[in-house]
Amino acid sequence: MGQMRVGQLNFMDGVLFSVTERVESLMRIALFTETFLPKTDGIVRVVCLLLDHLKERGVETIIVAPKLDGEPVSEYNGFPVVTVPGVTFPLYPELKLVPPSYTAYREVEAFKPDIAHFIHPIMVGIPGMAMAKYLGIPMVTSFHLDLARLAGHFNIGFMQPVTDYLTRVVFNWADYSLAPSKMIQREMIELGIRNVGLWGRGVDAEKFNPHFRDAAMRACLSDGHPEDVLLLYVGRLSYEKQVDKLRAVLEQVPGTRLAIVGDGPARADLEKHFAGLPAHFAGYLKGTELSQAYASSDIFTFPSALETFGLVVTEAMAAGLPVVASRVGGIPDVIDIGKTGYTFDVGDEIGLVAGVREIVKDRAHMAQMGIDARTFAETQTWPAIMDEVIALYAHLIEMNQGEAVSA
Repeated sequence: MGQMRVGQLNFMDGVLFSVTERVESLMRIALFTETFLPKTDGIVRVVCLLLDHLKERGVETIIVAPKLDGEPVSEYNGFPVVTVPGVTFPLYPELKLVPPSYTAYREVEAFKPDIAHFIHPIMVGIPGMAMAKYLGIPMVTSFHLDLARLAGHFNIGFMQPVTDYLTRVVFNWADYSLAPSKMIQREMIELGIRNVGLWGRGVDAEKFNPHFRDAAMRACLSDGHPEDVLLLYVGRLSYEKQVDKLRAVLEQVPGTRLAIVGDGPARADLEKHFAGLPAHFAGYLKGTELSQAYASSDIFTFPSALETFGLVVTEAMAAGLPVVASRVGGIPDVIDIGKTGYTFDVGDEIGLVAGVREIVKDRAHMAQMGIDARTFAETQTWPAIMDEVIALYAHLIEMNQGEAVSA
């Protein structure tokens, strides 16, 4: 498919294409992802939210994903899941490197998809793109993991030019690409990727809501000191998240405590790093417990060095928390400085501490910031955002069918 021309409608500007129910009911999607259940992280949450919305809209979908540790997943919400075994990815141990097998190809071919969507194509996605090319269907890629910057963070920066080159080649193989934030969209365009639209991130404002505040959860997260200011981190415990930077806040801002929700390869080192300080490691939480953890805290702190969006930030805001976070991914798009939170440069502990100190100095203002954060989050709905993705699918399918007829 050639250069995509949308005329007066431009997906890059977030304008919704018109999609008829007839087109939706006939649409069949093959979705390839590098990570899926039972793993839980921001990428998996977005994938599941997309799948839930596709189900609601009556869009048939098949999922191709690596087989991860834990109970295997053969279906999701009535959609078949084709899993293939793989080996651990050294830079991101919870990901598996695995090319789809011939059996997987046959299952996808038998499904007869109209379009394929690739969640940051690497080992599952790149061979899947070859499948899609062979099947003659259009392709959408979405950016979820900045591998080039991840390589730099792990001191193998010499790989960054190679990774950037491969990212450009792979994403340009697709008919259209989606960025999760304006910052990443600019970086993708600067990298030489064509046809880059914006697929923003929403939040479930019912699931993440101040009414989940729970005294027992607060007592647990604060180790029995609910009167202190409770800082919260939610996310993967890996070195690029820079959770260790939060030690400076505990040491320099009296009356603060930290609850760390999540797990990962850095947990043991972090437990040593925070030994003797008021930090509570809660492990992975999900469902009502996760909602309670957000709503029972006071300030969300997020010092990550690498993010494509930072979904947990909008979740925290929906729960009524002001945020202090590094300026990465989509975070600058959602935080109103001084009103809903503060941001700082990656690695800037002084800026991190200053942001928390500014919020805690006035409890009434802290409460108002939480109300303002909740008000903003209520405007960020998933259904409208996901409908834009479906509209893009429909547009590319129609273009592809038109080219087939003209050929």
